[in-house]
Amino acid sequence: MAAVHTEGPTTERTPLLSATPGPHADLKVNFVAGAVEPCKAAALERLLWRACRGFLIASFKETEGQLEDPVTGEPATWMTFVISYWGEQIGQKVRKITDCFHCHVFPYLEQEEARLRTLQQLQQQSQELQEVLGETERFLSQVLGRVQQLLPPGQVQIRKMKAVYLTLNQCSVNTTHKCLIAEVWCATRDLPTVQQALQSGSSEEGVSAVAHRIPCQDMPPTLIRTNRFTSSFQGIVDAYGVGRYREVNPAPYTIITFPFLFAVMFGDVGHGLLMFLFALAMVLTENQPAVKTTQNEIWQTFFGGRYLLLLMGLFSIYTGFIYNECFSRATTIFPSGWSVAAMANQSGWSDEYLSQHPMLTLNPNITGVFLGPYPFGIDPIWSLATNHLSFLNSFKMKMSVILGVTHMAFGVFLSIFNHV
Repeated sequence: MAAVHTEGPTTERTPLLSATPGPHADLKVNFVAGAVEPCKAAALERLLWRACRGFLIASFKETEGQLEDPVTGEPATWMTFVISYWGEQIGQKVRKITDCFHCHVFPYLEQEEARLRTLQQLQQQSQELQEVLGETERFLSQVLGRVQQLLPPGQVQIRKMKAVYLTLNQCSVNTTHKCLIAEVWCATRDLPTVQQALQSGSSEEGVSAVAHRIPCQDMPPTLIRTNRFTSSFQGIVDAYGVGRYREVNPAPYTIITFPFLFAVMFGDVGHGLLMFLFALAMVLTENQPAVKTTQNEIWQTFFGGRYLLLLMGLFSIYTGFIYNECFSRATTIFPSGWSVAAMANQSGWSDEYLSQHPMLTLNPNITGVFLGPYPFGIDPIWSLATNHLSFLNSFKMKMSVILGVTHMAFGVFLSIFNHV
């Protein structure tokens, strides 16, 4: 073949080679394009090459993203292909082989004008679909924004309706007087509020509803009013058992005793400060909807006891200062009450004595050695002593005995009120 020489400008449709006269001059290059499953691509390529004896050019390429399967509707990865061939007989073989492999063949029009019209139609359809999708997305955003505004009041209404129906299902039906009768326990100070609510509700609906006090010899149930601060402490007390009617509720005293006894065991300024800051963050963000509606069970446990953790951390900081421990290290806030220099000057420690005695003892009877007790907590010099652990264990054991006896005596004192 000879190269084509043209006088005018060369375009992308100008053939690079001139037509060669011969028996196959009238043959045109045809194309078959489609998609096949990746697992069948290699077998399809081998069969096409063998059946057509190499009189074709096949190109396979995997799609960048997943496309929807027209049969199952699920996203799947496809292998696209383009097959170029000469002659109608080879074209029939190619089409039969692609049909056997269940390939999705895309239509290819012979006339260039028809292909351009089809391309324009597809581009126009794609643009229209993009506009429809954009309008749909904006409409859904408006609907979801409106739903977000109406959802909280609707949830409140649903809870009220469920509570009303639950209460009505617990009422007994009086067929004689054609009314509903409910026997309930009500706190004495809430009785006027209940009567006012019944009167206002019955006047709006045109029915009569009255509340009567019925004398009863049964033991009334226990009603303990809580708020967001006392609910966690009341839950700890209720875990051991709910007190009987008119018994002393120990939950208010537990607000102090429980965090303090925890701090006796967990006394550390650094760790207590971390716990205090974590609980303080939950307290400051407790009114945010994202925090309150979190479904994580562990987070709900911590969030429900946020005030308990706050006091536990605060008391741990206090007992940490008493133990003089911050992340298990002693700190020197005030000057130590012991003077090693005075002991060394008055005892005559020599270099030979120091080499023979690795452990030295401070004698408080020597003037200037013991200057007085430490202002607050444990003296930091105890962290250098060999009997540091035994001294702290003895100190904490004696303190625990005193606190335990005081705690039990206070419980016995409350039992006197229960007995009276």
